[in-house]
Amino acid sequence: MEPAYETITWQDDHLVILDQTQLPLREIYSDVNTIGQVWECIKNLKISGAPAVGIAAAYGLYLGVRDLESRNFTSFSVEIDRWIDYLRSARPTAMNSTWALQRIKQTIFANKDKELDEIKDIILKTAKTIHAEDKRGCKNIGEHGSQLIKKGAKVLIHGNTGALATGAFGTAFSVILHAHEAEKNIHVWVNETRPLLQGARLTAWELEKTEIPYKLITDSTAGSLMNKGEVDMVLVGADRVTANGDVINRIGTYPLAVLAKENDIPFYVALPLSTVDPETASGGDIEIEEREAEEVTQFGSTPITPKKTDAFNPAFDLTPHEYITGFITEKGLIEPDFEENFSSLFDRS
Repeated sequence: MEPAYETITWQDDHLVILDQTQLPLREIYSDVNTIGQVWECIKNLKISGAPAVGIAAAYGLYLGVRDLESRNFTSFSVEIDRWIDYLRSARPTAMNSTWALQRIKQTIFANKDKELDEIKDIILKTAKTIHAEDKRGCKNIGEHGSQLIKKGAKVLIHGNTGALATGAFGTAFSVILHAHEAEKNIHVWVNETRPLLQGARLTAWELEKTEIPYKLITDSTAGSLMNKGEVDMVLVGADRVTANGDVINRIGTYPLAVLAKENDIPFYVALPLSTVDPETASGGDIEIEEREAEEVTQFGSTPITPKKTDAFNPAFDLTPHEYITGFITEKGLIEPDFEENFSSLFDRS
């Protein structure tokens, strides 16, 4: 049941990535050999989706230090910090890269008495472990979440949350995939997800690959479908979740959550726990990445607005926790009180 395609693979001594900017028209796999190329892939959305960004950043750190000639651990650790800051700068809002890089840094310091070449090998081994754990975690997310979906359900999704955005299976997409495998006869409404059309380009491509029934809709159609009783659940992913359960996700998530609450429709967020930021109290404390105006004023390279048009283009929005029905994680469903339940969960970790 695992999809035959992978966004990221480690082959011999380098990464191979499926370039998401070329989909759905072309399936282009590119070799990535340097930390600078990893940064460029993340920044320019050749790799997208919080878990996939975290995996790529982990491998990128290894590529950055692989040929580093440090005389001692102190100078080596200075370079590690520099590369971590560099990789995080590619997509600063997403949590998973911060989580993955800090995990590797902790592992490095736990082995600081070893030879530097051995530490480099440990960095690569840790990156591979993070990648493998994400695959298992996404499978668990799908298994837990599919239990929430009733037979014949109509599920609305936003953005891309499939294997393209993770190590395998996906997050919200994994729930849909496992429900389909359980023969629940579901139908999926796919928001196009302006301005970069992750829904129309990527999610639709993944649904066709897995032969799951779907229809593409414009983002502005979702409210009308809810009002007509044509949506039984809204299911999204997340780029960061704060300690109180506020969700930072692809722009357009917040209005969907408001519409779902107004129409008494469950609104679930599927994510690995590495996306949760327990050190940040609420979503208002998160700086939202703003991207180039051309993503809005152009369609590909073709202008669609008057020449002097400027645009406001935030990549994400904030959905307050009170609009969330629950979080579907690799450890199961988390319901309100989110702050208390997240806290107890991380205390046990």
